[in-house]
Amino acid sequence: MLSDVVDHLVCPVCTGDLALTGRGLRCPAGHAFDIARQGYANLLPGDARPGTADTPEMVAARDRFLGAGRFAALTGLIAETLADRTHVLDAGAGTGHYLKAVLDAAPDATGLALDISKHAARRAARAHPRIGAVVADLWRPLPVRSGAMDAILNVFAPRNPAEYRRVLSPGGALYTVTPSPRHFGPLIGELGLISVDGQKTERTDKALAGHFTLDRRHDLETEAPLGHEEIETLVGMGPSAHHVPPDELRRRIAKLPDPFPVPLSFVLSVYR
Repeated sequence: MLSDVVDHLVCPVCTGDLALTGRGLRCPAGHAFDIARQGYANLLPGDARPGTADTPEMVAARDRFLGAGRFAALTGLIAETLADRTHVLDAGAGTGHYLKAVLDAAPDATGLALDISKHAARRAARAHPRIGAVVADLWRPLPVRSGAMDAILNVFAPRNPAEYRRVLSPGGALYTVTPSPRHFGPLIGELGLISVDGQKTERTDKALAGHFTLDRRHDLETEAPLGHEEIETLVGMGPSAHHVPPDELRRRIAKLPDPFPVPLSFVLSVYR
């Protein structure tokens, strides 16, 4: 709930402290922000644009796929790795799936879910009683108090190194999850999907340099036998949802064995 995280929030207009007032948030300067009936707050500045925010269809696809447990190995690794943290910011939280797992493993922790998609924030707000969900742009100054968080989780989402460093407390850590070049394996060629950058992990290290130093890294390799409908859902979760027209995607999927073994390859990196 927002009441669990409001002490960590600041006004996106003037950076003043925010307080709950009825069905909204307000700072001492009088800037006010409504809380949607679904429980999330929209803290995008007035000139912000959602841009490439996930659509309702993409969010629903992600919710179905993750809810079926196909990324269970990754979810478990994240929960185990962050189990000792108490104030967790999920930057690019989506439906709140991974943050929920962290809070389930850490009964004294609270979670702040940030995402630019209001459709994602709606689901994240309902994912766990100790999640406060906020619509925010990760590329802008975050509406989060400096030094308020002891962990930032960033799963397949944009990275804003300067802001992440600002909001982390001394001793805090940034946990990123990126796909390796082996992610999806032959599915990429069969369906004409966007391939993973072979140097993505190295590029992430370079982008964070100057603000963070790599502490440790976990490689996770697994495989899931996916049916045709699940493969369509999986593609609908990410950027390839805009890359292949739906009818053409279904035609290509129909040519695959059912089920089709899909390699899943992740890199979990911890930065200090």
